[in-house]
Amino acid sequence: QGQLVESGGGSVQAGGSLRLSCVASEYLYSKYCMGWFRQAPGKEREEVAVIYTGRGSTYYPDSVKGRFTISQDRTKNTLYLQMDSLKPEDTATYYCAAGDARFDGSRSCPPRQFGSWGQGTQVTVSS
Repeated sequence: QGQLVESGGGSVQAGGSLRLSCVASEYLYSKYCMGWFRQAPGKEREEVAVIYTGRGSTYYPDSVKGRFTISQDRTKNTLYLQMDSLKPEDTATYYCAAGDARFDGSRSCPPRQFGSWGQGTQVTVSS
């Protein structure tokens, strides 16, 4: 059914920037929900940025709003996450994900819709 391959993780000092990339198979990119999630040791996985690819509408939680930007290049089946003003609390493994859209009353791509996941890429932010 396809795969998601992330790249671009690494180590950076607080205040720095990184850009993550996710190349998706055509099958997965045909789904309407693409997004980035992260998980730090001992913590639950959390949503970071989501794009409803059909309209290009985006969602960010307050923890990253104004610092992270999700974008896509549909000609390359590639999803990006530009991360600026990074903080030590952004340290985590970041996962690319895809899923079918289903409107839940407020959003077309709520977290439970994501069923396909990449292998993850590590982001470490030092103070």
